[in-house]
Amino acid sequence: MERCLECPEDQWSNERRDACIPRPLEFLSYEDKLGLSLVIINLFFCSVTVVVLGIFIKHKNTSIVKANNQNLSYILLLSLLFSFLCPLLFIGRPTRISCLLRQVTFGIIFSLAVSSILAKTVTVVLAFRAIQPGRTMRQFLGGHLSTLLLITGTIVEVVICAFWLCFSPPFPDYNTEIEVGKIILQCNEGSAIAFYLSFGYIGFLSMFSFIVAFLARKLPDTFNEAQYITFSMLVFCSVWISFIPAYLSTKGKYMVAVEIFSITSSSAGLLGCIFIPKCYIILMRPELNIKSNLIFKQQ
Repeated sequence: MERCLECPEDQWSNERRDACIPRPLEFLSYEDKLGLSLVIINLFFCSVTVVVLGIFIKHKNTSIVKANNQNLSYILLLSLLFSFLCPLLFIGRPTRISCLLRQVTFGIIFSLAVSSILAKTVTVVLAFRAIQPGRTMRQFLGGHLSTLLLITGTIVEVVICAFWLCFSPPFPDYNTEIEVGKIILQCNEGSAIAFYLSFGYIGFLSMFSFIVAFLARKLPDTFNEAQYITFSMLVFCSVWISFIPAYLSTKGKYMVAVEIFSITSSSAGLLGCIFIPKCYIILMRPELNIKSNLIFKQQ
């Protein structure tokens, strides 16, 4: 006891307490079974998204693809494709570049996806109102409306992320307090305010899209997407509401895994609820994919 020495932060005493040994470094790696499983799952959904996108491009002249803004469907599919690739930034040894990109990339991609859903929903509502007698909303149904909603919804997230990176950017951090005898290599998010502001804004867009889609869910249109969007946003919001307590109650690499799971499951919910029913009609029920089933056609 008279010769007791304290080990450095990156080391720990051995079982006999007579020497210092290096602490094992822990992070969610590609060699880890959990990390490898998440990579395989996300790559699978990437391939599914590519297949759906190919189906839409091949059948771009059919009624169901043209309905409810064809261009927004392509943008949404591309944003979902990148959202499935986004978790790859969360896996592997955290570096300065990966820490800077992971949350910012996730925030911008998801705000783009949700903004495109909001634009699609508003387009459906205005299109239905425009065909009613005495309505003068058709002038608002040009491509400028959907473009404006898409750009406005995304640019706010871009501004939040820009301030985040300028004033308090994320950085790799060695945490020796989470688990005894281990060093947890993780990304310190820098500004907690910016982190929750970024998530909060996506949540605001999601709730707003859900409310608009819910109010428009009973519009009498064969290819009306409002019902599908309502279910997709319900899944999306449920996942991220569950994410908050799960994220705060986990530590180390499992905290990263929880966020990856939330990104993957919410993206899969959007893909499945919005696009799989359309693919079913295109491939299995082509007799329903005719112009006479449309009340309005996207201009």
